[in-house]
Amino acid sequence: MKALFRLVAGLVFIATSPVLAEDEAPNWSIAIHGGAGTMSREAMTEEKRAEYEAVLQSALDAGAKVLADGGSAMDAVTTAILIMEDDPKFNAGKGAVYTWDGENELDASIMDGRDLSAGAVTGVTSIKNPILLADKVRTHGRHVFLSGEGAEVFAREQGIETVDPSYFETEARRQSLERMKAQELSALDVDLKFGTVGAVARDSEGNLAAGTSTGGMTGKRWGRIGDAPVIGAGTYADNRSCAVSATGWGEYFIRVGVAKEICARLRMIETEAFASMLAATDKPTRVEIDDQLQAELQQRVTDAVMAEVAELGGDGGVIVVTPEGHALFSFNTAGMYRGRANSDGLNEVAIFADE
Repeated sequence: MKALFRLVAGLVFIATSPVLAEDEAPNWSIAIHGGAGTMSREAMTEEKRAEYEAVLQSALDAGAKVLADGGSAMDAVTTAILIMEDDPKFNAGKGAVYTWDGENELDASIMDGRDLSAGAVTGVTSIKNPILLADKVRTHGRHVFLSGEGAEVFAREQGIETVDPSYFETEARRQSLERMKAQELSALDVDLKFGTVGAVARDSEGNLAAGTSTGGMTGKRWGRIGDAPVIGAGTYADNRSCAVSATGWGEYFIRVGVAKEICARLRMIETEAFASMLAATDKPTRVEIDDQLQAELQQRVTDAVMAEVAELGGDGGVIVVTPEGHALFSFNTAGMYRGRANSDGLNEVAIFADE
């Protein structure tokens, strides 16, 4: 961290141009993910790749349209996640993996960077779109985190769409569980990737939001809960620092507190930069940090947190959007299904690490 602080101080003095003014910054920005893992090019046929890229593009475009039309970051995040929850290619909603007992247990969380309001659910089995229930907990619940039957009761009271648990059944996921049991494999050996889905966004008002949805890990037992529904681990949003959605080996992301840790460090870096600026100038209304260098610093901070996850033995990745509209990716796996777009015309989806 000391090295990062030195870099911040250096940026204040060596910047070649001031940080972009508010009316020059990207008007809106969004990033999505559909899971990270050890997928390989050899196992990815052109047809399968095209299918994944198509749904990623569909989710990205839907979220981007909300923002381009002047909608909120919260609505953009929800819209993008709904498309991925409804697609069985991802381990969320329709494509959720099986528990050891052959059930589908779903988790989701969402957070609004404007006021730090948040909602989360875990272990639900009949909620068609868990991200909608998480948001309903945020807006209408007297709590932040609901689980199991209690969350299902709340969903019915709030008119959230429910389905028969058979809706979530898919043959590919069932085969993964059977293979895991027969060959005594770990969830990582069976799944090859973490199919958790998520989205982060900055809207035209400068507000940030983040959301994450998952079916957990194949063969999970004893009511296991990963990072996706845990505010601060798999999801976090704060207008003062960033919005984060994570995907990976949840136990490690929980231990590091990945989402909150990234936001906390970015906020601390901004505070340090402002303090350095105050000490160096009598015009404390602008921080002379080049926009590109600022994005590079934010990437380094994000990468540093993910490096800590790797040091503990954890795999996965994150998507991040900053108040300046920088959309960042960081992952320590061979690939991560991902995409990003902004009002400056950026629009891209990718899968493998070298893309």
